[in-house]
Formats: sequence, C-alpha cells, structure tokens
Amino acid sequence: MNTPDRPQPVDLPLLRIGGAPAGADAGGCGDACGCGDGAEDFDLDPLECGLDPALAELLAAAGLDPVQVEDIAHLAIEEDLDQGVDVTTVATIPEEAVATGDFTARQAGTVAGLRVAEAVLSVVCTDEFEVERHAEDGDRVEPGQKLLSVRTRTRDLLTGERSALNLLGRLSGIATATRAWADALEGTGAAVRDTRKTTPGLRALEKYAVRCGGGVNHRMSLSDAALIKDNHVIAAGGVAAAFKAVRSEFPDVPVEVEVDRLDQIEPVLAEGADLILLDNFTPEQTREAVALVAGRSRLESSGRLTLAGARAYAEAGVDYLAVGALTHSSPVLDIGLDLRDAGGDDEPAAGAAGAGPAAGDDGRARDGRGV
Repeated sequence: MNTPDRPQPVDLPLLRIGGAPAGADAGGCGDACGCGDGAEDFDLDPLECGLDPALAELLAAAGLDPVQVEDIAHLAIEEDLDQGVDVTTVATIPEEAVATGDFTARQAGTVAGLRVAEAVLSVVCTDEFEVERHAEDGDRVEPGQKLLSVRTRTRDLLTGERSALNLLGRLSGIATATRAWADALEGTGAAVRDTRKTTPGLRALEKYAVRCGGGVNHRMSLSDAALIKDNHVIAAGGVAAAFKAVRSEFPDVPVEVEVDRLDQIEPVLAEGADLILLDNFTPEQTREAVALVAGRSRLESSGRLTLAGARAYAEAGVDYLAVGALTHSSPVLDIGLDLRDAGGDDEPAAGAAGAGPAAGDDGRARDGRGV
C-alpha cells in the first residue's frame, strides 16, 4: 500500500495538440505538452474552428482540441463518401425527409466520445439539427439506454451514422476497459495508465477515453518526458550514460528508466530517476523493489499484467500500472442508431436492431446545431 511519505499518482491534464501552454519553452514538457502546470492558460479559441461554438467549448473543456476533432470528423466522412454520395440513402430517402434517431447502448459499459459523435454529425448535416443529451462521457450505461437523440434530415443522419458510431464505439470500448481496471485498483493508491500504443491520428481521443474510464495518461508524445528503455541503454552504452545524456540535453524533462532486474534499481536511483519502470516483475519482486526504493522514486509496473492480477501489483505499493491494451486491444462497445417510427417520435422504429426501452431524459437536453 502507498504510505503518506511516498509520491502519489498525479492525474495529468490532457494533451492539447496544435498549441502550447502560455510561456512554455520548446522541447521536453513544452510545445503541445499537457503534462505541466498551467494547463488553464492554454491559448485556445474554440471559435476558430468550424464547429458550433458551444460544442467547441465543450470539447475544449474536456481537454480536446476542437480543431483536431473537426479534422477527424471531416476525415471520417470523406473516407466514407470517397468523393461521392451515399448512394443507398440518396436512392431510398426523400431529400426533404426529417427523422429523429437515438444513439442507444446495446451493451453495458462506460461511454466516451458523445461530443465527438456530435462533431461528426455537424460536418455532414446540411441543415440545423437538434440534439438531446441523455448521458455524458464517463457515465456507466446499460443495454437499451438512450445516449443521444438527434433530429435532422434523414439523409444526413444516415450518412453520418457509421462514422459517428465508429468513433463513439471505439472510445467507449476503451473507457469501458479502463473502468474495469480502475475498479480493480480502487482503494490501493495506484492508478492504471495508458501508453503510446494508440491508433495513429486518434491518440488524443483514445487517451481522453482512458480518462473517461478512470485511468490517467502517461506520455502524450515523445517530447513530454524521457523513457529510457533497453534499446536506448544499448545504443548509449549503459543506463548511466543514457540518463546523463538526457539530463544534459533536456535538464527539465522528467526521466523514467526501465529496469528488468532488482540489481539495476540502485544505480538508477543514484542517477536521480524520477520514475522507475519495473518491467516483467512478479508481485513478489515488485514488493522487494518498493522496499528497496523506499519512496525515493515513483514506481510503475509493466508487463505480465492482467486484470485478475492487477490488485496484487497495486497492493505491492507501485504508483502506476502501465496497460497498453487499454488503447490497442479494447473491444468496441456496441452502440447503435435507431430511427424512430415516422408515426410517433417517442419510440424506435419497429424492428430496429437492438432497440431497447428508451431511457428518460435527465434534463440535459440541448437544442441547436451540434449543441
């Protein structure tokens, strides 16, 4: 268990891609890094993107760059249309038709990416659309629960459906998996955190989903902090040489060093490592490492970690459990879009796959384009 004199896990702000905190120096924890203090000084004007200002502000408040989210939304839609049109929808749906659709959970889990889904719809909808929000990112949801209701042109809603669901299901899957780890570690003082094993182009979103699930973020980028691994040690000629080289070039950057044996710990401590990564240690070896370090550095476990065995590592006294699988292997949470019957807006259309009982509105409804 963590003791009062040991460093405690720190929940770091999310990465802001495309800018830097005011006054940040270049390199290390500088440009585009969300790991330092003063994240509230991040210079971001959500009105500069093409999303609805209120939606952009919500994204920014969640630690996401609205411009990047808008770019991802455009990329998803453009990939799906491939410079053409949605031929099935155009052929079967009258141009003037309007419908209400409910984004509905088909599985129990933790939801993430609802505002991202709204951003996708905002770039495809040609007319104003209305949104009712029944859940918020980070909420635990049950099968059949309505998450988001959208009323707009039917063609636009169906054209944007898959792109919105792809992102929403992916992020909710990550949040759901993270929540299971966070629940397993509850009360230990340790936190589960991610790695850079993310989908190219989606790192900020996937790491946001980790946060929604109760985890914390490790490095957002290679410039945030140094992590000296075995290949760096080999290339530099030893742990001490690698450590000194980083300290000399980037004196203000946090340095984490990977070790895979107990006898490597004391030399690393002597060099002044901020954090030591215990790679493929057993719980017993981890307890020995915690006793040896005695609060002189933060400790992170990596490798051999399973959900069933997570608590044993946490109770050994480490600060973090590094779990790359959160972002590289989490199954998608099954979420669907159910169009309501044209004869009555209160229920999903007859025969809609996976449609369950509609959850009551919780008072968080909003109206407007993307809001």
